[in-house]
Amino acid sequence: MTNRQLLLVSRPSGEPTRDNFKLVDTPIAPIGDGQLLVRHAWLSLDPYMRGRMNDKKSYAPPQPLNEVMIGGTVGEVIESRHPSFAPGDQVVGMGGWQEYSVVSGGIRKVDTSRIPLSAYLGPVGMPGVTAWYGLNRICEAKPGQTIAVTAASGAVGSVVGQLAKAKGCRAVGFAGGPDKCRYVTDELGFDACIDYKAHGDPKELYGALKAATPDGIDGCFENVGGAAFDAVLRRMNEHGRIALCGMISGYNGEPIPLRDPSILLTSRLMLQAFIVSEHMDHWPAALTELGTMVATGKLKYRETIAEGLAAAPEAFIGMLRGKNFGKQLVKL
Repeated sequence: MTNRQLLLVSRPSGEPTRDNFKLVDTPIAPIGDGQLLVRHAWLSLDPYMRGRMNDKKSYAPPQPLNEVMIGGTVGEVIESRHPSFAPGDQVVGMGGWQEYSVVSGGIRKVDTSRIPLSAYLGPVGMPGVTAWYGLNRICEAKPGQTIAVTAASGAVGSVVGQLAKAKGCRAVGFAGGPDKCRYVTDELGFDACIDYKAHGDPKELYGALKAATPDGIDGCFENVGGAAFDAVLRRMNEHGRIALCGMISGYNGEPIPLRDPSILLTSRLMLQAFIVSEHMDHWPAALTELGTMVATGKLKYRETIAEGLAAAPEAFIGMLRGKNFGKQLVKL
């Protein structure tokens, strides 16, 4: 039996290209005591992966060259010599950009009777917990507050807004293009969504945000950086709270300076950057709430699916350009 894998073979300079990756076939060795063989069904593509491709200090070590690219996966145990797992178990873990993985731990079983397997890489996985933690533990959202969310149609932002609405907040999102904005308001239930592509001038963008936030902004869940974040800062109420989750507008090396950082001081804002893997003690509560909401249809989500492992690089590049609609997945 062979395992198809995607390796990172060079570090991107600016935007990643297909040449940064290499597709290889590798024999699968027999598993040993305490190990299990997992056949992956879905691969998660996430913005954080771009940062791992750089060889520089960050919150996580760089992705090693000539090794399988890191990534979250869900799949089925097909062979086990581990006492806690049996063939047929559905599991989630960090199997990487490959069709199979041999592991001895670092995975957990999931129940697919009411929650689709792929959802454990989206709203009931790392993106959902990221949204839950930033909104509840950093923004500390309360009924009647206004919460702004950038990348509102994405895997994280879409969950932030729905959780905010469930708490009785006003949710205002940013997304690129009329189709994504309609999805954010009509399907996800945000109160408003600003099409940043239609407001290229900073004054226009601020004007649109001002109209959508007549009472200012109490909490911001920031995924992008750049012009939208500048506009949000100007609308923040005093003692507002900002959960800094990502700054995807600069992931390929582009500078993203703040236009007026003094607002942080004059409005006495609290800005907290976070990595959700550093808060594992909150995962059980978050996953319980998120899983219940998905199982009962109260949390909606959308997936963009690329077919086959070979399609992963192009799908990843497209995600960084904002081409995905909701969670970007690869079906293996």
